[in-house]
Amino acid sequence: MLLKKIDRSRLFLEKHHDLFACPNCHQPLKMNQTSFICDNNHRFDLNKKGNLHFMNHTVKTEYDKEMLEHRQQMIQSGLYQPLIEWLVDYLQEDQVSSVVDMGCGEGSFLQQLEKNGLPGTKVGFDISKDGVALATNQELEAFWCVADITNLPFADKQISHLLNIFSPSHYQEFRRVLAPKGKLIKVVPESGYLKELRELFYDGREEKQSYSNEKVVTKFAEEMTTITTERLTYQIPVTDDNYLDILEMSPLKWGASPELRAKIKETRKIDFLTVDVLILVGQ
Repeated sequence: MLLKKIDRSRLFLEKHHDLFACPNCHQPLKMNQTSFICDNNHRFDLNKKGNLHFMNHTVKTEYDKEMLEHRQQMIQSGLYQPLIEWLVDYLQEDQVSSVVDMGCGEGSFLQQLEKNGLPGTKVGFDISKDGVALATNQELEAFWCVADITNLPFADKQISHLLNIFSPSHYQEFRRVLAPKGKLIKVVPESGYLKELRELFYDGREEKQSYSNEKVVTKFAEEMTTITTERLTYQIPVTDDNYLDILEMSPLKWGASPELRAKIKETRKIDFLTVDVLILVGQ
């Protein structure tokens, strides 16, 4: 008989409770029925979808369910396949035991990583409740939670690999939870990333059409010991079938007026979309 989501999550947390710690006091967490409780009696209850809300406050995010669904469609259709393959190859060779996707959105990166052969214990979290709710529907063995990157719900020195894909960083917390010889893998946009969308949504505003991640890369080098850097650049075809998903998946659309966005939707104006990313691995 198939287990309910809440029961699958309870079994996961019973097995892997050592990875987690209370975000309020950093004390160990133990399962009690369907609740995660620390010695100071801070309590986090599994909901029916089988995820936990570790945040005690609400954070407003513009990443709504509709946008996340478009993003999910594009990731699962292969938008980041070369990146996925690179990550799986690296993590397999590096003998991953536990991987946390920080800012997991709707969970498609972990889903695609597992689909391509990624082993190890998998956890994903995001500040977006809509994202975590969608992630819970992914077909993979993973645990999903709502959490804050500035106050991670993980125990000290327990996580072998952290994924930080297109998400903010908090290096003090990263160093706290990484196991000895653990790795942080950060993926950031490069100058050509989604340049065709920038040209569409920032029509006539050339200063908005360029992008530089120099400050992010410099900060990474200051905070971590850089082990590997890799730049991936490629293009995917834009078709009538994926055009709307491409337009709606990215925060770049927020820079355009409603009138311009409506005009762009009327006709397919681009034939290819450029993916240009820098992978940084640090310890």
